Amino acid sequence: MSSAVEKAVEALELLPEEMQESAADYLLSQAKKFRALKDAIDEGMADVEAGRVVPWDLEEFLKRARAQAQR
Repeated sequence: MSSAVEKAVEALELLPEEMQESAADYLLSQAKKFRALKDAIDEGMADVEAGRVVPWDLEEFLKRARAQAQR
């Protein structure tokens, strides 16, 4: 077992028994969110490297949004 896993287990064992399950669920939830964010960033960087991303023109976007809102 890695040092980080051992520390997490030790921390959970220090908590009162009624808190351990919710603390483990919270840690797992945060880890899943981190993984999803990392995957999204990796995907975005792959798009940049492959040239599938173009600079965003804020002024053009606002001009189109305003024109569409006036319809």
